[in-house]
Amino acid sequence: MEYRIALVDDHTLFRNGLRGLLEHCTGYRVVGEAGGGEEFLAMLDTLEADVVFMDFAMPGIDGAQTTERALAKRPELKIITLSMYGDESYYSRMVEAGARGFLLKDSDIGDVIEAIETVAAGGTYFSPQLLSSLAGRMRTREAVADEPLSSREREILVAVCRGLSNQEIADELFISKRTVDKHRANILEKTGCKNTASLVVYAIRNHIVEI
Repeated sequence: MEYRIALVDDHTLFRNGLRGLLEHCTGYRVVGEAGGGEEFLAMLDTLEADVVFMDFAMPGIDGAQTTERALAKRPELKIITLSMYGDESYYSRMVEAGARGFLLKDSDIGDVIEAIETVAAGGTYFSPQLLSSLAGRMRTREAVADEPLSSREREILVAVCRGLSNQEIADELFISKRTVDKHRANILEKTGCKNTASLVVYAIRNHIVEI
């Protein structure tokens, strides 16, 4: 299988570097590049890409606005946000806009490939370093009336977003790991999520946590 990739970033040197890395990997081909949001939107009608890497901070319209407009026209696109550690304030906007993945610009090629394959298959991806960085910056929001999760499930979801393992959650809440396992399974079923990354996106999108 060949993965077709588009790169949207205003730094030519970065695009060249990422394209070079991808094209040295069998099965990955860069099929389009743009230096800004307007340029990317102009090429949508003819672009045949499975995954789009989208910078946030670009001249003109930013990554969130570009993502919203692109998905309104091409909802099947899978967009991965490119970011640096200092960009946490942008993640909520990109989640709301419809981004499916979040990758640090200094990630190694293994993380890039994993992100592409996960998102292309319909999943959600957060780079491990980014999850660790976000964990200490998350703030919990009050529950709302129509939230499908119980108060305990919500408590566990917040702990998952903080990067805690099931055993660490059990120790913190003074319950058994088996109970946490059961609650976590229920959370996955209720939210339709498949992994920790998708749970983080769910929590941000539904305002359970703020960054």
